[in-house]
Amino acid sequence: MGRHDTYFFCLSILLLHNTLTNVDALACNWGTQASHPIPPNIVVKLLRDNGFNKVKLFEADPGALRALGKSGIQVMVGIPNDLLATMASTVTAAELWVQQNVSQYISKYGTDIRHVAVGNEPFLKTYKDRFVHSTYPALQNVQAALVKAGLGRKVKVTVPLNADVYESGDGLPSSGDFRSDIKTLMVSIVRFLADSVSPITFNIYPFLSLNADPNFPREYAFFPGGGGGGAKPVVDGSISYTNVFDANFDTLVSALEKNGFDANKVEIIVGEVGWPTDGDVNATPAMAQRFNQGLLNRIVKGQGTPRRKTAPEVYIFSLVDEDVKSVDPGKFERHWGIFSYDGAVKYPLSLGNGRQLVPAKGVRYQAREWCVLSPQAAAGNNGGAWTSSADYACQLADCTSLGPGSSCAALDPAANASYAFNMYFQKMDHRRGSCVFDNLGFVTKVDPSRGSCRFPIEIDTSRHETLRPPPRSSGAMEMKWRTVAAAAMVAGWAVFN
Repeated sequence: MGRHDTYFFCLSILLLHNTLTNVDALACNWGTQASHPIPPNIVVKLLRDNGFNKVKLFEADPGALRALGKSGIQVMVGIPNDLLATMASTVTAAELWVQQNVSQYISKYGTDIRHVAVGNEPFLKTYKDRFVHSTYPALQNVQAALVKAGLGRKVKVTVPLNADVYESGDGLPSSGDFRSDIKTLMVSIVRFLADSVSPITFNIYPFLSLNADPNFPREYAFFPGGGGGGAKPVVDGSISYTNVFDANFDTLVSALEKNGFDANKVEIIVGEVGWPTDGDVNATPAMAQRFNQGLLNRIVKGQGTPRRKTAPEVYIFSLVDEDVKSVDPGKFERHWGIFSYDGAVKYPLSLGNGRQLVPAKGVRYQAREWCVLSPQAAAGNNGGAWTSSADYACQLADCTSLGPGSSCAALDPAANASYAFNMYFQKMDHRRGSCVFDNLGFVTKVDPSRGSCRFPIEIDTSRHETLRPPPRSSGAMEMKWRTVAAAAMVAGWAVFN
C-alpha cells in the first residue's frame, strides 16, 4: 500500500520458484509503526524461526539493520519519498546515503543488503505529480553511487510502484498499458532497470479491490481451491481468469509487451500483497488465512500467471500489526500482520515441508493488569460519562478493534469503555494516573477478554533494548485507497455488473 507509511515495511512471503514441494525462500515486509515495537533482535529470530530469509524495510532503520547483520537474511532497504528530491539533486547526496545506510552495514555488521528501493509508490495519482520529476534521477544517482561504492553487482536498485501505474481501458488484462500520463517515464525506468539487471517492483492488493466496491465479486479476490465456491471467470480471448491477482499481474505483462519488453525476461517482484484481520467486515483471520494460504500454495508450486509462467517473487504484507499507523483508508490498516503486535500467531499457515508458523520468543510484557470500567461506574449506568472518557482514550490509543465489522463489535457500551480505557492504560505503560478517567477506571488482574475480542497487555519496552523510529507522515495510504478503482478495473470487475 503506497503508504507507506509504515516505518519499514511489514510483511511478505517470497517463495523462489524452483520445485513443486520445497519453499526456497520466505520474505517479509517488516514494519515498526508501533508504540511498543518488538525488539529487533527478537524480530530477526522470529523471521529465522519461520524460515523467512528475505526482508523489506521502508527505511534504513539502524536497529533493524544491525540486528539483521550476519543473520542469513537478505535485505531490501528503502529510501522514503521525502528524500527523492535530495537523491535526485546530486550524485554526492546519493553517495553519502549509500555510504551511511548500505556500505556501513555491509562492512561493519555483515548485513546482507541486496536491494535499495528508491521511493515507494511515487506515481500515485493523488500525489499530483509531486515525485514524477525526481524519481528517475534519484534512481539513476543511487545506482551510480552503488557502482562507485563497489556494490553495483551485489546491490540492485528498484522502485516499488502501485498497480495504478498501468491500466486497461476495457478491464481486460490483454488491453493493459502504462498510464498515459507517465507512459514515457515508465518505459524509461523499466529499460534502465533491465539494463542494470535490476528488478521492477509492483504492489497488488486484492483486499482493497474487494473493499472498494460493494459489487466486486468476493470469490474473485481469492485464489481458486481455497474452500470457496469459486469465481465466475473473466474471459479474455483464450484465457479465463479466476482471480484478481492473476488478472492484475497480467495487465502489467501486457503493458510491458506493448512497450517492447519480454515480460518473461524482466525480473518482477510483487512488493506487497496480503490481507488484514481486523477493523473491517472483510478483514477477518479466516479470510486472511484463506488468501495468504492460497498465495503460498501457488508459489510453493512455482505457479506463474496465464501470460507469464515464471512465478514472480512475492512479498506478503505484513509481518506484525502496527498500532500507530494511519487509519486511512480504514481501521484495517493497523491489522495486516500475520503475527499480532507481540509476535503471536494469528492463524495457522503452512509454509511448506510440513512447517507451520511459530510465535516470537522472548517478548517481555507489562504487569498482568488491565484497566476497565469500575463495577460501581457500570452499575451507575452513566453512559454519557463513559462515552466521553472512552472517546478521550481512543484519541490517544488504538481502538481500531471496536465498531462494526471489528473483532470487538459485540461488546456492550460498558465493555466498549473498558476496552478503550485499557488501550490507553497499556499505551501509557501502566503509569500512575493512567486508569483514573474521572474515577471511572479500575485496575484488575482478571483478564476481561471475551470471545474474539482480546484485551491486550503491551510489550514492556523498558525491559528490552530498542531503537524506535521517528514518526512518519501517513498520506500515502490514503492515496492507495483513492486509486484502488484502477486495480478493480484491471481485475475486470465490470464484467460482473
